[in-house]
Amino acid sequence: MQLVVVKVGGAALAGRALHRDVLLRRTGRVVVVHGAGPRISSALAEAGIASRFVDGRRVTGEEAMPYVKAAFEAENEALCRLIGERALGLIGDEVGLEAEVVPELGCVGALEPVVPSALWDALAADRIPVLAPIARGPLNVNADDAASVLAVALGADRLAFVSDVPGVRVGRRVARLLSADDVADLGAQVSAGMVAKLQAAVAAARQGVEVHVGTTAVIA
Repeated sequence: MQLVVVKVGGAALAGRALHRDVLLRRTGRVVVVHGAGPRISSALAEAGIASRFVDGRRVTGEEAMPYVKAAFEAENEALCRLIGERALGLIGDEVGLEAEVVPELGCVGALEPVVPSALWDALAADRIPVLAPIARGPLNVNADDAASVLAVALGADRLAFVSDVPGVRVGRRVARLLSADDVADLGAQVSAGMVAKLQAAVAAARQGVEVHVGTTAVIA
């Protein structure tokens, strides 16, 4: 039975029909990894904490972590409600996600390629695990990177990045196919956040996972 990892962007929760089509009608086993970017930025702004990014990844100080975790928890709950009764919300640091600290980004981790038993248990019970990418520490983990690492560690057949954009726009069109060389050449043509997503996509593709960013296929 096919195993698919779906990374859902924080901004995409507004597109309810999109999620129902992508998550509920998909055949096989599904693991969802989600972001919470807009919710985190809003919470930090209300707390008077500036949001800063390096190469599309959020710099997270110790003072920001309680707001980051609360935002992820709220996003997780909302997405589980949207998916329905098969969804099982999992908060990464509570189920044993491990990561190596990335010092230049503060309380941020690079995920270790180890699958928590709670994920396997959920799949065995025909549930849809919905994972908030926080590692023990706690450490904030970029959701695109987390989805890529977990797709490889799970031996997933496919990794799909779903957001409120149709695919990777290059110039005036959405690209149907991008290679690793294409991604390296994009530069300023796409946002820093999209570059980070594409880097994560290429990393999974290089390990044999079929990868799509919206309707754009990414190959090694």
